[in-house]
Order: sequence, then C-alpha cells, then structure tokens
Amino acid sequence: MENITSNQNSRVKAWQKLQSKKGRQTSQTYLLDGWHLVQEAIHHDGHLHAIMGTSAQLAEHQEELPLGVPVFEITPEIAKKLSDLVTPQGIFAEVSLPTATREPQYVHQGAWLFLDGIQDPGNVGTMVRTADAAGFTGIVFGEGSVDPYSPKAVRAMQGSQFHLTITTGDLINWTQTFRDNELNVYGTQLDPEAADLFTVAPQDDFALVMGNEGQGMRPELAAATSQNLFIPLTGEAESLNVAVAAGVAMFALKQR
Repeated sequence: MENITSNQNSRVKAWQKLQSKKGRQTSQTYLLDGWHLVQEAIHHDGHLHAIMGTSAQLAEHQEELPLGVPVFEITPEIAKKLSDLVTPQGIFAEVSLPTATREPQYVHQGAWLFLDGIQDPGNVGTMVRTADAAGFTGIVFGEGSVDPYSPKAVRAMQGSQFHLTITTGDLINWTQTFRDNELNVYGTQLDPEAADLFTVAPQDDFALVMGNEGQGMRPELAAATSQNLFIPLTGEAESLNVAVAAGVAMFALKQR
C-alpha cells in the first residue's frame, strides 16, 4: 500500500481530473466517493483501478477490500481535494466507465427508461436509482442529457448503475426499434391526445420516455411514441418534478 501525503502528487492530480467530464472521457474512468458506493462496486463486479482512503477508513474496511486492487492511503486534506462534499467520508475508488454501447436491435425485453435532454444530475441520479428499485432493465441517455458519471449524479444513483444497463443512443432510433418489435414506448406529455397514466395496464416489456425538465420531450420524439401519458393531479400544483413524475410512472407501468 502506497502512502500519499502531498496534494501535488501525480496520482492525486489525475484523480482530481475525474471531477470533470473531459477528465473522465480521457481516462475512461470515474470516481466513487464514500464507502457505500465503493462497496457496491466491489459486490457487483465494478472494474476497480484503485481504492484511496484515509488511514481510519482503510482500517475500518480492511477486511472487505478486494485482493488485487491497488490501495492508497491518503490524508484528510487530499480527501477534500478529491471530493466536492464539505465533509467527505474519506474513502474513494476509481472505476471504469461502461465500455459497451448497447444497440436497440438487440433489446427485445424488459422495462427501459429513455432520458431525453435531462439536465440536472440530481434528477438523473434519482431516476436511475428509482428505475433500479422498480425493476427496470436499463436506461438510455439521449441527446442533451447530462453525464450520469458526474460526482452529483453518482452520489444520487447510490450504486444503482451497477445493477442495470446504462447506455447512450439516438432515442428516435431506439423508439422505432422497440415499436418494430411490438414493444410499447410511452412518452410523458400534456397534450389533448395523451392518456391518463393510471388507465394503462402494467406490463413487463416497454419503454418510458422522460423529457427535459423545462421543455418536455422533443416534438419529433413525442410524435414517435406508441402513446403519450399524463399524470392526473388532484391538488393545486401545476406540475411535478421530472424525477418524481418518472418514479410515479415507472411504478405504475411496471408489472410486479
């Protein structure tokens, strides 16, 4: 185990770069911040490149650290450099980004969430975690959606990225391929032809599209779905947060 005490150490500088999308794309890795996320990667075959922790954190979790993964002891000051939290827990892991891009023609079953231009990393993380809880198979990030491996999104996912498939793609292509295979694709949109979400029978194999927080789905995508749905509101609020709406829709549509 190597002991790192300087903020100017080359490894520390490389790990700091993982806070940016450019840095993650260059290294094809991202950072997990906190023991729960590190533990999820260990238990679900995440490809770990390194584990970094303060002496207290490494001692506490020593028996659970995997063999064959380099371990680095870092100072609390370095831990603060690697985290965007005010008081980080003090343990991290560098893990590989997913390398395989799934193609829609090979997907013929399961519940899938399509994200069309979702901008807020907290919303993205919450939707990934909720999709995991609802028993979804995978999530496709479409054009304009935020990077799901930013620090805030990773914290909000709470390790759910290790439990389902996450990929990127052209949502028009994915939607058409699902429909060609007689799988329903449901959009979420307020328009005169949209149906009440709660009138749709739960099912196993389908896709649900969630649109941008402010603009909703792109018109061309809304026109390509099997059916667009709305969530009936009985109170005085005009709308729901997109992550909340996604949660309601996922649990309503997914056969249990």
